[in-house]
Amino acid sequence: MVISSPVGPLTLAASTRGLTGIRFGSRNVAPDRPESVHLRDARLQLAEYFAGSRFEFTLPLDVHGTPFQLRVWELLSAIPYGETTTYGQLAVRLGNPNLSRAVGRANGANPVPIVRPCHRVIGHNGHPVGFGGGLDRKVILLRHESRQGQLFQL
Repeated sequence: MVISSPVGPLTLAASTRGLTGIRFGSRNVAPDRPESVHLRDARLQLAEYFAGSRFEFTLPLDVHGTPFQLRVWELLSAIPYGETTTYGQLAVRLGNPNLSRAVGRANGANPVPIVRPCHRVIGHNGHPVGFGGGLDRKVILLRHESRQGQLFQL
C-alpha cells in the first residue's frame, strides 16, 4: 500500500502478524489487494503522527533481523518523541562504546522507519547524519517533532 506523507510517498507492507516494512517512495504494490487490518492501522497512525496528534506508535510489528539489530531497534523505540540521541550514546546503552558504527549499520537496516524512529539518532556533533530515506527527510521528521523548533544543528 502506498500512502502520501509530508516526506513523500511511503510504501507500507504487512504480514498477517504485523507491519513488516515502510519504504520511502512508491513501490510496485498490487492495487487489487484488500487493505489488511495492519496496513489500515499503520496508515491511520502515520496520519495521526503527521497531523501532530500521535507521539508513539502502537502497531504490531513483524520484523526480522540479527539479535544485535533487534536490540538496537528496541532502543530506537525507547527514544521519546521530540528527543534525539547519538549512535555513541546507543552504543554505551548496549554496553560497549566502541559499537557506534555497528549501531549505525543496524539503524540503517531498520525496516520500519518512523515507527521505530531511527531518524532520532544524530551524529555526535549534533548534526543529522546517515538516513536511508535521505537527510532531507530526516530533517523534515526532526523538525516535525521539535518542541523547541530545533533539535539539532544545521
